[in-house]
Amino acid sequence: MINYRIVKRVFTCILVGCLLGLFIAGCGKSNQGGSSANGQGVKVYYSTVTLDDFRQLLSDSIVDAGSRAGVTVVTGSPCSSVDEQVAQIRDAASGGYDCIICNPVDPQTALQLEVTARDIPILFTNSQPDENYLKADKYMYVGSYEMDAGTLQAQYVWNKLGKPSTINICLFRGQPGHPAAAGRTKAVKEYFKKMGVNANFVFNDTAYWDTQKAADEFKIFLKTNQPYDCVICNNDSMAIGVVNAMKELGIDTSAVPVVGVDATAEGCQSILDGGMQFTVYQSAAGQGQAAIDTAIALKKSGTAKNVEGVTDDRLFVWVPFSPVDKANAASIK
Repeated sequence: MINYRIVKRVFTCILVGCLLGLFIAGCGKSNQGGSSANGQGVKVYYSTVTLDDFRQLLSDSIVDAGSRAGVTVVTGSPCSSVDEQVAQIRDAASGGYDCIICNPVDPQTALQLEVTARDIPILFTNSQPDENYLKADKYMYVGSYEMDAGTLQAQYVWNKLGKPSTINICLFRGQPGHPAAAGRTKAVKEYFKKMGVNANFVFNDTAYWDTQKAADEFKIFLKTNQPYDCVICNNDSMAIGVVNAMKELGIDTSAVPVVGVDATAEGCQSILDGGMQFTVYQSAAGQGQAAIDTAIALKKSGTAKNVEGVTDDRLFVWVPFSPVDKANAASIK
């Protein structure tokens, strides 16, 4: 079992002590490795929301990891409403499944989904429910600790700008109420406060994870003529939108750090092309593998205590984030 608080402290030390490129070479790809767990006879239902870039990667990874382990994974049509998802879970509850992997439309409906699933364990992914809705070895969350992503973004920006005492930040948040948007944003603010930086958020609004919306909003922000030193986005899609707007308006993208999260193929290519400068690798492959490993463990032994990344309370299975810049963007798969 892993004490996540200790893992976080060790992880931070590695970040400070290692070269960025070597860190990814040694750690980043390890999240993509297959598992030797035998999932023969295990049947999993996967319920997800409307797919974007990362969610598509996660969906594909769950199916691929299941296939490698011999797990039968049945994927429902992406849900656009809570009612659709409840109906899916209700059908799964009577379908003979051993476990349900669920990316919830609304994490606040976790209790409703759990009741609907009857006795079947649920592994939530991508959108984390409140801890009060989780139960050891029964209702768990498999993903990456969102605060780490925001911390890595803020750390990069502050160092890139020469550790200023004051910084003007343009911040693009994801979907309102989404745990990832909340956690990443909170971490950015807490990092600068901890470092004694006067962080002035000259723009702080949502662009719903969307590339075009971020581009449009950034153009509107520029009309206010407020100074900005960096652009921090909760995901790569929004960061790419900002870069697109900057290029369209003739703004030098190398002069202002634009950072995202997820290290999607498009995000990494933007870094290599001189657009974005930094992102945070969220391993869809690692999360998919961890979800399947946990499902197998719950079916075979009734506990996730031996799953890599599980916390002592067996409520979470964490797959670490890791930093990406131009030095290692080409190595991210």
